[in-house]
Amino acid sequence: MSTWSNLNLQNSSSPLMEQLIFFHDHTLLILTMITIMVSYIMISLFFNKFNNRFLLEGQMIELIWTILPAITLIFIALPSLRLLYLLDDSYNPSITFKTIGHQWYWSYEYMDFKNMIEFDSYMISDLNSINLFRLLDVDNRTILPMNIQIRTLITAADVIHSWTIPTLGIKSDATPGRLNQILFFISRPGVFFGQCSEICGTNHSFMPIVIESVNLNSFINWIKKN
Repeated sequence: MSTWSNLNLQNSSSPLMEQLIFFHDHTLLILTMITIMVSYIMISLFFNKFNNRFLLEGQMIELIWTILPAITLIFIALPSLRLLYLLDDSYNPSITFKTIGHQWYWSYEYMDFKNMIEFDSYMISDLNSINLFRLLDVDNRTILPMNIQIRTLITAADVIHSWTIPTLGIKSDATPGRLNQILFFISRPGVFFGQCSEICGTNHSFMPIVIESVNLNSFINWIKKN
């Protein structure tokens, strides 16, 4: 049962991820209907004895099997275009921070405050504590406020990395010499885990990402302490 549950998408923690899950379910339903219909037709062809020696053409059936896939593609394409627009839409962010990928750890910079906050985030190798998640927890978590529009500037210092948080619907390449931008909105408090999803070297799987979402007052207190 746990194996099947791991095949599902993670629970949504942002409005964009909710839309991604809705589109996934919408497309999966259409594909299921197509699979059932095609399977039924194939099975019926195997077991019936219908034949017509004088059938040379079937313009009507050709018209139907051309129009039906076109209509099906429209039902998939329109929600997809809407979702692409939402993902690329630029909002007015309240907070901006910078993410820098290294071999093999992440660096973060909070640039919107009087004293710029910067720190490195390494995977915790000590597994003696029962409160840690193996290969996922880090020594310095990225603290962000919820219910606020956030912008992330992403780059890399050496090779190509990829900053990915599945539950927030975030995935952006960190490319040396290039500054990528993503915007997201965290809708609930919690701790969200991610990993570099670009094969960036021998320790590729050992540079996790941890975002801790807190309320605005707790975030301000954290800023003041740092």
